[in-house]
Amino acid sequence: MAKSVTAFTCTACGAAHKKWAGRCEACGAWNTIIEEAPLSQGPGRGLGATKGRAIPLAPLTSAEAPPPRSDSGMEELDRVLGGGLVPGSAILVGGDPGIGKSTLLLQGAAAFARKGLQAVYISGEEAGAQIRLRAQRLGLADAPVRLGTETNLRDILTTLDAERPDLAVIDSIQTLWSDQVEAAPGSVAQVRSAAHELVTFAKRRGVAVVLVGHVTKEGQIAGPRVVEHMVDTVLYFEGERGHQFRILRSVKNRFGPAGEIGVFEMTGAGLSEVANPSALFLSERGQPVAGSAVFAGIEGTRPVLTEIQALVAPSTLASPRRTVVGLDSGRVSTILAVLDARCGIPFAGLDVFLNVAGGMRVNEPAADLAIAGALLSAREDSALPADCVLFGEISLSGALRPVAQAENRLKEAQKLGFSQAILPEARKVEGVSGMSLMGIADLTGFVGEVFGAG
Repeated sequence: MAKSVTAFTCTACGAAHKKWAGRCEACGAWNTIIEEAPLSQGPGRGLGATKGRAIPLAPLTSAEAPPPRSDSGMEELDRVLGGGLVPGSAILVGGDPGIGKSTLLLQGAAAFARKGLQAVYISGEEAGAQIRLRAQRLGLADAPVRLGTETNLRDILTTLDAERPDLAVIDSIQTLWSDQVEAAPGSVAQVRSAAHELVTFAKRRGVAVVLVGHVTKEGQIAGPRVVEHMVDTVLYFEGERGHQFRILRSVKNRFGPAGEIGVFEMTGAGLSEVANPSALFLSERGQPVAGSAVFAGIEGTRPVLTEIQALVAPSTLASPRRTVVGLDSGRVSTILAVLDARCGIPFAGLDVFLNVAGGMRVNEPAADLAIAGALLSAREDSALPADCVLFGEISLSGALRPVAQAENRLKEAQKLGFSQAILPEARKVEGVSGMSLMGIADLTGFVGEVFGAG
Protein backbone atom coordinates (compact mmCIF):
# COMPACT_ATOMS: atom_id res chain seq x y z
CA MET A 1 0.00 0.00 0.00
CA ALA A 2 1.37 3.39 -0.97
CA LYS A 3 2.25 5.80 1.77
CA SER A 4 -0.16 8.70 2.15
CA VAL A 5 1.43 12.00 1.26
CA THR A 6 0.45 15.26 2.95
CA ALA A 7 0.54 18.41 0.85
CA PHE A 8 0.65 22.06 1.82
CA THR A 9 -1.39 24.47 -0.29
CA CYS A 10 -1.66 28.26 -0.34
CA THR A 11 -5.27 29.38 0.14
CA ALA A 12 -4.60 32.63 -1.75
CA CYS A 13 -3.15 31.33 -5.03
CA GLY A 14 -3.41 27.53 -4.79
CA ALA A 15 0.34 26.90 -5.10
CA ALA A 16 1.55 23.55 -3.71
CA HIS A 17 4.46 23.34 -1.26
CA LYS A 18 6.40 20.37 0.11
CA LYS A 19 6.44 21.76 3.65
CA TRP A 20 4.77 24.47 5.67
CA ALA A 21 6.11 28.02 5.50
CA GLY A 22 4.95 31.31 6.85
CA ARG A 23 5.10 33.04 3.47
CA CYS A 24 4.03 31.69 0.07
CA GLU A 25 6.87 31.93 -2.44
CA ALA A 26 4.43 32.06 -5.37
CA CYS A 27 2.22 35.00 -4.41
CA GLY A 28 4.02 36.46 -1.37
CA ALA A 29 1.02 36.17 0.98
CA TRP A 30 1.63 35.52 4.67
CA ASN A 31 0.00 32.81 6.82
CA THR A 32 -2.00 31.36 3.92
CA ILE A 33 -0.37 27.90 3.65
CA ILE A 34 -2.48 25.08 5.10
CA GLU A 35 -2.03 21.34 5.36
CA GLU A 36 -4.38 19.17 3.34
CA ALA A 37 -4.55 15.56 2.28
CA PRO A 38 -4.58 14.78 -1.45
CA LEU A 39 -7.87 14.04 -3.17
CA SER A 40 -6.71 10.54 -4.16
CA GLN A 41 -3.61 8.41 -3.82
CA GLY A 42 -2.99 5.73 -6.45
CA PRO A 43 -1.40 2.37 -5.65
CA GLY A 44 1.64 2.99 -7.89
CA ARG A 45 3.54 5.68 -9.67
CA GLY A 46 2.75 4.53 -13.23
CA LEU A 47 -0.31 3.41 -15.16
CA GLY A 48 0.99 -0.11 -15.58
CA ALA A 49 0.87 -2.30 -18.68
CA THR A 50 -2.90 -2.14 -19.20
CA LYS A 51 -3.82 -0.37 -22.42
CA GLY A 52 -6.56 2.19 -22.71
CA ARG A 53 -8.99 2.82 -25.53
CA ALA A 54 -7.96 4.67 -28.67
CA ILE A 55 -9.47 8.13 -28.94
CA PRO A 56 -10.80 9.29 -32.33
CA LEU A 57 -8.69 11.88 -34.16
CA ALA A 58 -9.97 14.28 -36.81
CA PRO A 59 -8.22 16.75 -39.13
CA LEU A 60 -8.46 20.49 -38.63
CA THR A 61 -10.49 20.80 -41.83
CA SER A 62 -13.37 18.68 -40.52
CA ALA A 63 -16.66 20.57 -40.65
CA GLU A 64 -18.46 20.88 -37.33
CA ALA A 65 -21.52 22.98 -36.64
CA PRO A 66 -21.07 25.80 -34.11
CA PRO A 67 -22.68 25.18 -30.72
CA PRO A 68 -26.32 26.26 -30.46
CA ARG A 69 -27.01 29.31 -28.33
CA SER A 70 -30.00 30.52 -26.34
CA ASP A 71 -30.45 34.24 -25.81
CA SER A 72 -32.01 35.73 -22.71
CA GLY A 73 -33.34 38.94 -24.21
CA MET A 74 -30.92 40.91 -21.99
CA GLU A 75 -28.62 42.23 -24.72
CA GLU A 76 -25.81 43.23 -22.35
CA LEU A 77 -25.71 39.77 -20.75
CA ASP A 78 -25.89 37.99 -24.11
CA ARG A 79 -23.09 40.19 -25.46
CA VAL A 80 -20.72 39.25 -22.63
CA LEU A 81 -21.57 35.54 -23.00
CA GLY A 82 -20.53 35.75 -26.67
CA GLY A 83 -24.02 35.79 -28.19
CA GLY A 84 -26.01 33.69 -25.76
CA LEU A 85 -25.89 30.68 -23.47
CA VAL A 86 -24.17 27.53 -24.77
CA PRO A 87 -25.51 24.17 -23.50
CA GLY A 88 -23.01 22.29 -21.36
CA SER A 89 -20.91 25.38 -20.65
CA ALA A 90 -19.48 26.21 -17.23
CA ILE A 91 -19.47 29.91 -16.26
CA LEU A 92 -17.75 31.43 -13.23
CA VAL A 93 -18.98 34.84 -12.02
CA GLY A 94 -16.97 36.80 -9.43
CA GLY A 95 -17.43 40.16 -7.77
CA ASP A 96 -17.19 42.10 -4.53
CA PRO A 97 -19.72 41.35 -1.75
CA GLY A 98 -22.94 43.29 -2.22
CA ILE A 99 -22.11 44.39 -5.77
CA GLY A 100 -25.21 42.66 -7.18
CA LYS A 101 -24.10 39.20 -8.34
CA SER A 102 -27.16 37.43 -6.95
CA THR A 103 -29.45 40.09 -8.39
CA LEU A 104 -27.86 39.80 -11.83
CA LEU A 105 -28.04 36.00 -11.90
CA LEU A 106 -31.61 35.91 -10.60
CA GLN A 107 -32.65 38.34 -13.34
CA GLY A 108 -30.68 36.34 -15.90
CA ALA A 109 -32.20 33.03 -14.80
CA ALA A 110 -35.68 34.56 -14.98
CA ALA A 111 -34.98 35.94 -18.47
CA PHE A 112 -33.78 32.55 -19.75
CA ALA A 113 -36.75 30.81 -18.10
CA ARG A 114 -39.21 33.15 -19.79
CA LYS A 115 -37.55 32.27 -23.09
CA GLY A 116 -38.45 28.61 -22.57
CA LEU A 117 -35.40 27.21 -20.78
CA GLN A 118 -35.75 25.19 -17.60
CA ALA A 119 -33.80 27.15 -14.97
CA VAL A 120 -32.84 26.07 -11.45
CA TYR A 121 -31.40 28.46 -8.85
CA ILE A 122 -29.64 26.82 -5.90
CA SER A 123 -28.40 29.04 -3.08
CA GLY A 124 -26.07 28.04 -0.29
CA GLU A 125 -25.87 31.50 1.27
CA GLU A 126 -29.46 32.72 1.57
CA ALA A 127 -32.72 31.21 2.70
CA GLY A 128 -35.49 30.60 0.23
CA ALA A 129 -37.64 33.34 1.79
CA GLN A 130 -34.93 35.93 1.19
CA ILE A 131 -34.62 35.01 -2.48
CA ARG A 132 -38.41 35.07 -2.95
CA LEU A 133 -38.58 38.55 -1.38
CA ARG A 134 -35.88 39.72 -3.80
CA ALA A 135 -37.77 38.19 -6.72
CA GLN A 136 -40.94 40.01 -5.69
CA ARG A 137 -39.06 43.31 -5.38
CA LEU A 138 -37.59 42.82 -8.87
CA GLY A 139 -40.92 41.80 -10.37
CA LEU A 140 -39.75 38.25 -11.09
CA ALA A 141 -42.15 36.31 -8.86
CA ASP A 142 -44.04 34.96 -11.89
CA ALA A 143 -40.89 33.71 -13.67
CA PRO A 144 -40.78 29.88 -13.99
CA VAL A 145 -37.52 29.52 -12.02
CA ARG A 146 -37.28 26.64 -9.55
CA LEU A 147 -35.52 27.48 -6.30
CA GLY A 148 -33.51 25.33 -3.92
CA THR A 149 -31.28 25.92 -0.89
CA GLU A 150 -28.54 23.37 -0.21
CA THR A 151 -24.79 23.14 0.39
CA ASN A 152 -24.27 19.37 0.13
CA LEU A 153 -22.65 18.74 -3.25
CA ARG A 154 -23.94 15.16 -3.49
CA ASP A 155 -27.54 16.27 -2.93
CA ILE A 156 -27.19 19.10 -5.46
CA LEU A 157 -25.83 16.79 -8.18
CA THR A 158 -28.53 14.20 -7.47
CA THR A 159 -31.22 16.86 -7.80
CA LEU A 160 -29.79 18.29 -11.02
CA ASP A 161 -29.39 14.80 -12.50
CA ALA A 162 -33.05 14.06 -11.78
CA GLU A 163 -34.41 17.42 -12.97
CA ARG A 164 -32.12 17.81 -16.02
CA PRO A 165 -32.55 21.62 -16.33
CA ASP A 166 -31.12 23.70 -19.15
CA LEU A 167 -29.54 26.19 -16.73
CA ALA A 168 -28.35 25.74 -13.15
CA VAL A 169 -27.11 28.66 -11.00
CA ILE A 170 -25.01 27.74 -7.95
CA ASP A 171 -24.62 30.58 -5.43
CA SER A 172 -21.87 30.18 -4.34
CA ILE A 173 -19.05 27.68 -4.96
CA GLN A 174 -17.36 28.55 -1.62
CA THR A 175 -20.37 27.32 0.40
CA LEU A 176 -20.48 23.81 -1.08
CA TRP A 177 -18.94 20.79 0.64
CA SER A 178 -18.28 17.24 -0.49
CA ASP A 179 -18.40 14.29 1.91
CA GLN A 180 -15.41 12.80 0.06
CA VAL A 181 -13.06 15.60 1.10
CA GLU A 182 -11.97 16.06 4.70
CA ALA A 183 -11.78 19.83 4.74
CA ALA A 184 -13.97 22.75 5.73
CA PRO A 185 -16.29 24.40 3.18
CA GLY A 186 -14.48 27.15 1.31
CA SER A 187 -11.06 25.51 1.59
CA VAL A 188 -8.90 24.91 -1.46
CA ALA A 189 -9.66 21.19 -1.55
CA GLN A 190 -13.43 21.66 -1.24
CA VAL A 191 -13.60 24.41 -3.86
CA ARG A 192 -11.48 22.41 -6.30
CA SER A 193 -13.51 19.24 -5.76
CA ALA A 194 -16.89 20.99 -6.06
CA ALA A 195 -15.87 22.86 -9.20
CA HIS A 196 -14.52 19.69 -10.81
CA GLU A 197 -17.70 17.72 -10.11
CA LEU A 198 -20.02 20.49 -11.35
CA VAL A 199 -18.02 21.14 -14.53
CA THR A 200 -17.90 17.39 -15.27
CA PHE A 201 -21.67 17.16 -14.73
CA ALA A 202 -22.25 20.13 -17.06
CA LYS A 203 -20.26 18.51 -19.87
CA ARG A 204 -21.78 15.06 -19.38
CA ARG A 205 -25.44 16.13 -19.17
CA GLY A 206 -25.36 19.21 -21.40
CA VAL A 207 -26.50 21.53 -18.60
CA ALA A 208 -25.20 25.11 -18.52
CA VAL A 209 -23.87 25.69 -14.99
CA VAL A 210 -23.19 29.16 -13.56
CA LEU A 211 -20.97 29.27 -10.47
CA VAL A 212 -20.73 32.33 -8.21
CA GLY A 213 -17.29 32.90 -6.69
CA HIS A 214 -16.17 35.19 -3.89
CA VAL A 215 -13.24 37.52 -4.50
CA THR A 216 -10.18 38.39 -2.43
CA LYS A 217 -9.10 41.86 -1.28
CA GLU A 218 -7.14 42.20 -4.51
CA GLY A 219 -10.32 41.56 -6.55
CA GLN A 220 -9.32 38.07 -7.77
CA ILE A 221 -11.68 35.11 -7.47
CA ALA A 222 -10.91 33.35 -4.18
CA GLY A 223 -9.67 29.78 -4.18
CA PRO A 224 -7.21 27.97 -6.44
CA ARG A 225 -6.59 29.43 -9.87
CA VAL A 226 -7.20 25.98 -11.32
CA VAL A 227 -10.94 26.67 -10.99
CA GLU A 228 -10.66 29.42 -13.61
CA HIS A 229 -8.93 26.95 -15.96
CA MET A 230 -11.69 24.37 -15.48
CA VAL A 231 -14.58 26.57 -16.57
CA ASP A 232 -15.33 27.85 -20.07
CA THR A 233 -16.11 31.46 -19.17
CA VAL A 234 -14.91 33.75 -16.37
CA LEU A 235 -16.91 36.92 -15.75
CA TYR A 236 -16.19 39.71 -13.28
CA PHE A 237 -18.97 41.96 -11.99
CA GLU A 238 -17.35 45.32 -11.23
CA GLY A 239 -18.47 48.65 -9.89
CA GLU A 240 -17.95 51.23 -7.18
CA ARG A 241 -20.26 51.32 -4.18
CA GLY A 242 -20.79 55.05 -4.60
CA HIS A 243 -21.89 54.75 -8.24
CA GLN A 244 -24.98 53.16 -9.68
CA PHE A 245 -23.13 51.74 -12.70
CA ARG A 246 -22.14 48.07 -12.83
CA ILE A 247 -19.91 46.46 -15.45
CA LEU A 248 -19.94 42.76 -16.33
CA ARG A 249 -16.55 41.98 -17.89
CA SER A 250 -15.55 38.80 -19.71
CA VAL A 251 -12.00 37.82 -18.72
CA LYS A 252 -12.06 34.39 -20.40
CA ASN A 253 -14.54 33.00 -22.90
CA ARG A 254 -14.11 29.86 -24.97
CA PHE A 255 -17.30 30.60 -26.92
CA GLY A 256 -16.83 34.30 -27.65
CA PRO A 257 -14.48 37.28 -27.46
CA ALA A 258 -12.69 37.91 -24.18
CA GLY A 259 -12.62 41.45 -22.82
CA GLU A 260 -16.25 42.16 -23.76
CA ILE A 261 -18.25 44.26 -21.30
CA GLY A 262 -21.90 44.73 -20.48
CA VAL A 263 -23.01 47.88 -18.66
CA PHE A 264 -25.88 47.93 -16.16
CA GLU A 265 -27.37 50.55 -13.89
CA MET A 266 -28.47 49.63 -10.37
CA THR A 267 -31.95 50.94 -9.69
CA GLY A 268 -34.65 50.27 -7.12
CA ALA A 269 -36.17 47.69 -9.47
CA GLY A 270 -32.90 45.83 -10.02
CA LEU A 271 -30.31 46.07 -12.76
CA SER A 272 -31.32 47.85 -15.95
CA GLU A 273 -29.35 47.60 -19.17
CA VAL A 274 -27.40 50.55 -20.57
CA ALA A 275 -27.48 50.43 -24.36
CA ASN A 276 -25.19 53.44 -24.85
CA PRO A 277 -22.57 53.44 -22.07
CA SER A 278 -20.58 56.30 -23.63
CA ALA A 279 -23.48 58.71 -23.27
CA LEU A 280 -24.06 57.53 -19.71
CA PHE A 281 -20.45 57.96 -18.58
CA LEU A 282 -20.36 61.47 -20.09
CA SER A 283 -23.87 62.50 -19.01
CA GLU A 284 -22.71 64.54 -16.01
CA ARG A 285 -20.06 66.44 -17.94
CA GLY A 286 -20.74 70.15 -17.82
CA GLN A 287 -18.63 73.10 -18.89
CA PRO A 288 -14.99 72.35 -19.73
CA VAL A 289 -12.77 72.56 -16.67
CA ALA A 290 -9.07 72.07 -16.12
CA GLY A 291 -8.01 68.49 -15.49
CA SER A 292 -10.66 66.78 -17.61
CA ALA A 293 -9.99 64.75 -20.76
CA VAL A 294 -12.27 62.45 -22.74
CA PHE A 295 -10.74 59.13 -23.76
CA ALA A 296 -12.06 57.15 -26.73
CA GLY A 297 -11.42 53.55 -25.72
CA ILE A 298 -12.30 50.04 -26.87
CA GLU A 299 -13.80 47.51 -24.46
CA GLY A 300 -14.00 44.13 -26.16
CA THR A 301 -15.63 44.88 -29.49
CA ARG A 302 -17.46 48.10 -28.58
CA PRO A 303 -16.05 51.64 -28.39
CA VAL A 304 -16.66 53.38 -25.07
CA LEU A 305 -15.95 57.02 -24.24
CA THR A 306 -14.99 57.86 -20.67
CA GLU A 307 -13.89 60.98 -18.84
CA ILE A 308 -10.51 60.98 -17.09
CA GLN A 309 -10.25 63.53 -14.30
CA ALA A 310 -7.01 64.82 -12.77
CA LEU A 311 -6.18 67.13 -9.88
CA VAL A 312 -2.68 68.46 -9.20
CA ALA A 313 -2.04 70.41 -6.01
CA PRO A 314 1.04 71.47 -4.00
CA SER A 315 2.01 68.85 -1.44
CA THR A 316 2.93 69.46 2.17
CA LEU A 317 4.39 65.97 2.54
CA ALA A 318 7.96 64.84 1.99
CA SER A 319 6.65 62.19 -0.39
CA PRO A 320 3.81 63.57 -2.54
CA ARG A 321 0.66 61.48 -2.81
CA ARG A 322 -0.29 59.55 -5.95
CA THR A 323 -3.94 58.48 -5.73
CA VAL A 324 -5.30 56.62 -8.75
CA VAL A 325 -8.85 55.22 -9.11
CA GLY A 326 -9.87 53.18 -12.14
CA LEU A 327 -6.42 53.25 -13.78
CA ASP A 328 -3.18 51.31 -13.50
CA SER A 329 -1.05 53.17 -10.95
CA GLY A 330 2.16 51.80 -12.49
CA ARG A 331 1.19 53.17 -15.87
CA VAL A 332 0.44 56.57 -14.36
CA SER A 333 3.87 56.64 -12.67
CA THR A 334 5.49 55.87 -16.02
CA ILE A 335 3.66 58.74 -17.73
CA LEU A 336 4.72 61.14 -14.96
CA ALA A 337 8.33 60.03 -15.42
CA VAL A 338 8.16 60.52 -19.21
CA LEU A 339 6.69 64.02 -18.77
CA ASP A 340 9.55 64.90 -16.45
CA ALA A 341 12.40 63.32 -18.42
CA ARG A 342 11.32 64.01 -22.03
CA CYS A 343 9.27 67.20 -21.73
CA GLY A 344 10.91 68.88 -18.74
CA ILE A 345 7.62 69.13 -16.84
CA PRO A 346 8.25 67.96 -13.25
CA PHE A 347 5.57 66.83 -10.81
CA ALA A 348 7.91 66.69 -7.81
CA GLY A 349 6.38 68.35 -4.78
CA LEU A 350 2.87 68.01 -6.23
CA ASP A 351 0.07 65.71 -5.13
CA VAL A 352 -1.54 63.92 -8.09
CA PHE A 353 -5.08 62.54 -8.03
CA LEU A 354 -6.56 60.64 -11.00
CA ASN A 355 -10.04 59.22 -11.42
CA VAL A 356 -12.18 57.66 -14.15
CA ALA A 357 -15.70 59.10 -13.96
CA GLY A 358 -18.60 56.74 -13.42
CA GLY A 359 -16.65 53.97 -11.69
CA MET A 360 -15.24 52.64 -14.97
CA ARG A 361 -11.90 50.79 -15.00
CA VAL A 362 -9.55 51.51 -17.91
CA ASN A 363 -6.61 49.17 -18.53
CA GLU A 364 -5.93 50.01 -22.17
CA PRO A 365 -2.49 51.48 -23.08
CA ALA A 366 -4.29 53.75 -25.54
CA ALA A 367 -5.40 55.85 -22.55
CA ASP A 368 -1.86 57.18 -22.06
CA LEU A 369 -2.41 60.35 -24.08
CA ALA A 370 -5.69 61.14 -22.33
CA ILE A 371 -4.01 60.65 -18.93
CA ALA A 372 -1.15 62.96 -19.94
CA GLY A 373 -3.65 65.51 -21.26
CA ALA A 374 -5.63 65.50 -18.01
CA LEU A 375 -2.45 65.83 -15.93
CA LEU A 376 -1.08 68.72 -17.99
CA SER A 377 -4.46 70.43 -18.05
CA ALA A 378 -4.69 70.26 -14.26
CA ARG A 379 -1.09 71.38 -13.75
CA GLU A 380 -1.31 74.33 -16.14
CA ASP A 381 -4.92 75.14 -15.11
CA SER A 382 -5.90 75.15 -18.77
CA ALA A 383 -9.01 73.33 -19.94
CA LEU A 384 -8.99 71.15 -23.04
CA PRO A 385 -11.65 71.82 -25.71
CA ALA A 386 -15.02 70.38 -24.70
CA ASP A 387 -15.55 68.72 -28.10
CA CYS A 388 -12.15 66.96 -28.20
CA VAL A 389 -11.25 63.31 -27.57
CA LEU A 390 -7.78 61.85 -27.09
CA PHE A 391 -6.20 58.43 -27.46
CA GLY A 392 -2.68 57.13 -28.03
CA GLU A 393 0.02 55.05 -26.38
CA ILE A 394 3.12 56.81 -24.99
CA SER A 395 6.47 55.04 -25.24
CA LEU A 396 9.36 55.57 -22.84
CA SER A 397 11.07 57.74 -25.43
CA GLY A 398 8.10 60.10 -25.45
CA ALA A 399 6.91 59.03 -28.91
CA LEU A 400 3.23 58.35 -29.55
CA ARG A 401 2.46 54.87 -30.83
CA PRO A 402 -0.62 54.11 -32.95
CA VAL A 403 -3.47 52.09 -31.48
CA ALA A 404 -5.94 49.63 -32.98
CA GLN A 405 -9.47 50.41 -34.20
CA ALA A 406 -8.92 54.15 -34.53
CA GLU A 407 -11.84 54.42 -36.97
CA ASN A 408 -14.31 52.86 -34.52
CA ARG A 409 -13.15 55.18 -31.75
CA LEU A 410 -13.60 58.26 -33.92
CA LYS A 411 -17.01 57.18 -35.20
CA GLU A 412 -18.28 56.69 -31.65
CA ALA A 413 -16.94 60.12 -30.67
CA GLN A 414 -18.54 61.73 -33.71
CA LYS A 415 -21.84 60.07 -32.87
CA LEU A 416 -21.80 61.77 -29.46
CA GLY A 417 -21.08 65.23 -30.90
CA PHE A 418 -17.29 65.45 -30.65
CA SER A 419 -15.72 67.30 -33.57
CA GLN A 420 -11.99 67.21 -32.67
CA ALA A 421 -9.58 64.38 -31.96
CA ILE A 422 -5.94 64.25 -30.92
CA LEU A 423 -4.26 60.98 -31.91
CA PRO A 424 -0.82 59.59 -32.86
CA GLU A 425 0.55 60.66 -36.20
CA ALA A 426 1.08 57.28 -37.89
CA ARG A 427 -1.30 56.44 -40.69
CA LYS A 428 -4.24 58.09 -42.36
CA VAL A 429 -7.59 57.31 -40.78
CA GLU A 430 -10.18 56.44 -43.39
CA GLY A 431 -13.94 56.26 -43.13
CA VAL A 432 -14.27 59.32 -40.85
CA SER A 433 -15.27 62.69 -42.26
CA GLY A 434 -16.38 65.88 -40.59
CA MET A 435 -13.91 65.66 -37.70
CA SER A 436 -10.79 67.76 -37.19
CA LEU A 437 -7.92 65.33 -36.58
CA MET A 438 -4.64 66.47 -35.02
CA GLY A 439 -1.83 63.96 -35.52
CA ILE A 440 0.96 64.21 -32.93
CA ALA A 441 4.34 62.51 -33.31
CA ASP A 442 5.60 62.72 -29.73
CA LEU A 443 4.67 64.02 -26.31
CA THR A 444 6.78 67.15 -26.72
CA GLY A 445 4.80 68.10 -29.80
CA PHE A 446 1.56 67.46 -27.91
CA VAL A 447 2.61 69.86 -25.13
CA GLY A 448 3.59 72.51 -27.67
CA GLU A 449 0.49 72.22 -29.86
CA VAL A 450 -2.13 71.98 -27.12
CA PHE A 451 -0.66 73.98 -24.23
CA GLY A 452 1.62 76.34 -26.18
CA ALA A 453 4.89 75.18 -24.62
CA GLY A 454 7.86 73.38 -26.08
